[in-house]
Amino acid sequence: MAVLVEFLPEGVTVAAEVGEPLLKVAARAGITIPTGCLMGSCHACEVELEGEAEPICACISAIPAGKEHLKINLYTDPTW
Repeated sequence: MAVLVEFLPEGVTVAAEVGEPLLKVAARAGITIPTGCLMGSCHACEVELEGEAEPICACISAIPAGKEHLKINLYTDPTW
């Protein structure tokens, strides 16, 4: 089942498959998410999923099941 993934604040939307790596989906949409360690330790790639309380590390995350539309809020850590 395809999931529509919207990257905010740009508003770029792309179709993705459940389980597809988030960084791969972002790259296909022309979105660059900053990365550091690529293991989830440095948190350089943190993004916010709409409706979730805690940010996630995009480098170790995939498109979750159970949603038809997923909004991902990108933000930049000024210390990176």
